[in-house]
Amino acid sequence: MCGRFAQFHSRDEFLNALQNDPVVITSGDLYARYNVAPGTPVSLFHHHNDQLQLTPVYWGYSPAWWRTQGKPALINARVETAASSRMFSPLWKHGRALVPASGWYEWKKSPEKPRLKQPYFIYSADRNPLFFAALCATDPEGATSFVIITAASHDGLADIHDRRPLALPAAAARDWLDSRLNPSSVDILADVYSLQADIFDWHPVTTAVGSVRNDDASLITPIENPKI
Repeated sequence: MCGRFAQFHSRDEFLNALQNDPVVITSGDLYARYNVAPGTPVSLFHHHNDQLQLTPVYWGYSPAWWRTQGKPALINARVETAASSRMFSPLWKHGRALVPASGWYEWKKSPEKPRLKQPYFIYSADRNPLFFAALCATDPEGATSFVIITAASHDGLADIHDRRPLALPAAAARDWLDSRLNPSSVDILADVYSLQADIFDWHPVTTAVGSVRNDDASLITPIENPKI
């Protein structure tokens, strides 16, 4: 899954990495964040009024029929089922979006003591910006919200957590944003077009990342003697 991530590259670094030809409309400052949590506005690449924008969007999707059941907003969508599910299929064609990210956190569980967890920070080995595939919704009142698409982890990443955000290289990210193109099958999207485990590095970090009140560069600093 993806429940916390970092977004500390500059706006220009994200725009240059995406290498998108059309003008991107931006609003608000893109300030460094080291502990981006659900339920907060997050800078997101998405289309609005036929323009590609980089604007703050609420992380957490809950359509009206879902809210009437008293269920909480969802923050992730599984790539294996999103295109066909009642929840996300309306967004799969015209609600595709990208989350610009600098890395993400996962909590590794102890096999012997499931309640014992150690957070790890996962990032591109070359320290370049990342782009997570996302789905964005606009309700009748004009409010927007989004979820991050996740896929199964493979190789070394699976040792940390069995799910990962669907991170796309620049070319695949641009195609994902283009509503004129139909996305590849979910298997190809996850296993061919997304970034795989060998491009990532990771290291254990402080448990302070577990509190949303903490948000500074110390959260991504490697620690010695992790619990797991």
